[in-house]
Amino acid sequence: MPAGVPWATYLKMFAASLLAMCAGAQAVHRYYQPDLTIPEIPPKPGELKTELLGLKERQHEPQISQQ
Repeated sequence: MPAGVPWATYLKMFAASLLAMCAGAQAVHRYYQPDLTIPEIPPKPGELKTELLGLKERQHEPQISQQ
């Protein structure tokens, strides 16, 4: 195994790290309780709170360099 670690030790550490990762993901999932429902009608632009509303306005403004 890598770095001269025996198989038994490697498998124990792998199992422990996998268990810790899954437990952490489950704890975060229970804390934040995400909405996993899928709407049948997609939302209109601007309805999602995750969109950057000012991004479109900034992209259309001409950028003038002041040199």
